[in-house]
Parts: sequence; C-alpha cells; structure tokens
Amino acid sequence: MASKIPSKLINRINQLAHKQKSEGLTVDEQAEQQSLRETYLALFRQTFRSNVEMMRVFDKNGKEVTSKKVREIQKQRGLRDD
Repeated sequence: MASKIPSKLINRINQLAHKQKSEGLTVDEQAEQQSLRETYLALFRQTFRSNVEMMRVFDKNGKEVTSKKVREIQKQRGLRDD
C-alpha cells in the first residue's frame, strides 16, 4: 500500500514557495523545488491510485457497481475472491 506524503517534504515545498514569492530563489533552490515537486506528485499519484484500487462502489440498491478494471486489479492483488 502507498505511504503517506511526509510532512517534511510538504513543509520544505512551502518554504521554497514563500521564499520565491518574497525574494526569489537561487538556481540551486529552483532545482531543489522542482525535484521536491516531482517527488510530491509521484507520492500523491501512488497514494491516489492505491485508494482507487481499494475502493468498492455500490449503487443505492446495494448492488456492487465497481468498474471491471478495478475489480481485475483487486483480484490480481488478492483483495477479492469473486
């Protein structure tokens, strides 16, 4: 299962964003900011994908209407028996 995005990563991204708005960033800080953003997006996508793949959807009558693609992924990961 995907891990939570570390708060240290988010805090550093925010620090650089505030500095960028107030006084600007050096070339090294711009490279660090880009790298941190890419790391954040990769972790976010991994977490989001995991959440979607774990989801089961039911209609108002209680019938499962989870998409076929998600059901197949859940079966491959051993999360479903049907």
